[in-house]
Amino acid sequence: MIKIKRVRDLKDIKALMASFPVTAILGPRQCGKTTLAKELAADYQFDLENPRDLASFDNPQLLLGDLKGLIIIDEIQRKPELFPLIRYLVDNNPKQKYIILGSAAPELLRQSSESLAGRIGYHELAGFNLADVGAGKYKELWLKGGFPLAYLPRNVKSLLWRENYITSFLEKDIPQLGINIPANTLRKFWLMLSDYHGQVINYSELGRAFGISDTTVKKYIDILSGTFMVRILLPWHNDINKRLVKNPKIYLRDSGIYHALLTLGNWDELSISTKLGASWEGFALEQIIEALKKRNAEVFFWKTHSGAELDLFWQDKGKNWGVEFKYSDAPTATKSMHVALADLNLEHLWVIYPGKEEYRLTPKITVTNLAGFAKVKKII
Repeated sequence: MIKIKRVRDLKDIKALMASFPVTAILGPRQCGKTTLAKELAADYQFDLENPRDLASFDNPQLLLGDLKGLIIIDEIQRKPELFPLIRYLVDNNPKQKYIILGSAAPELLRQSSESLAGRIGYHELAGFNLADVGAGKYKELWLKGGFPLAYLPRNVKSLLWRENYITSFLEKDIPQLGINIPANTLRKFWLMLSDYHGQVINYSELGRAFGISDTTVKKYIDILSGTFMVRILLPWHNDINKRLVKNPKIYLRDSGIYHALLTLGNWDELSISTKLGASWEGFALEQIIEALKKRNAEVFFWKTHSGAELDLFWQDKGKNWGVEFKYSDAPTATKSMHVALADLNLEHLWVIYPGKEEYRLTPKITVTNLAGFAKVKKII
């Protein structure tokens, strides 16, 4: 099988390791965390999904106390009680460093930040991105998604792998996190969410459609968000005098999983789908956020009740920036873009489309593709 080096992720992780005694690599199951960690030349490596390794942690202080060097603990969420011990060990044994891997974010972040405050750095790992596979392969990455075993050539077809991933995630991974929701219930909810991909969430509407309360809708979405399956993109509020949309948007984070839920198995099926534009927006959004190295809490969308909107907004170096996503041969400037430029005081707005040419619409609006943005983002 072809091996793809994740050079940028390795560089970022090594930078965290140089600054913190504990580095956490967080991301969905099967995104490549374990493979990446193996490239860090650990002195000891434990996988808490391995029954033998898990049993060895019955007496964790005896196991870890005298070790020296780099220690990797995979699937740390299975033993959250280790965090206070790790704090004690790194405070008293400067010859130890830890890499912890986890696939359930909110509770893991809370517990680790409480126990390891000032001692831990976080790196979120998604699937492959264009920097990993090359900009020329964007269509393949878009169709299959970034999970290594879905993207790389192998005996099992990509769509079949993704369909089985969804089943395994619902029937095995979710119960292991202590979440007692029937797999079929969460699958139906996930399928319904795919219809809302790229849209503002209306909790009441979702609840009525599924026959559950608003509170239960939020609970299910939080589960899928906390396991890196969906992205909740919050709205930016900059002007109390404007009537702004206040509910978040929702995206399925991996385009391949999104296509599997829609049963879109090849490019011909995707290209004629009514979800083509929404699929492009979600795929390109993830690529841009990855390129910017922004956390979820640092990126937003902006939308007014009068119809003006901006797909992606962030701040950097004291300035405001924005991106619009258009699946179009030759995007043109719109009234909404001009309103966003003025109301948000944008330094620049990029329109990301799948074409090859880059051109200016105005001095502050540039149409470019994902590869083009990867170059111009250096000015941000």
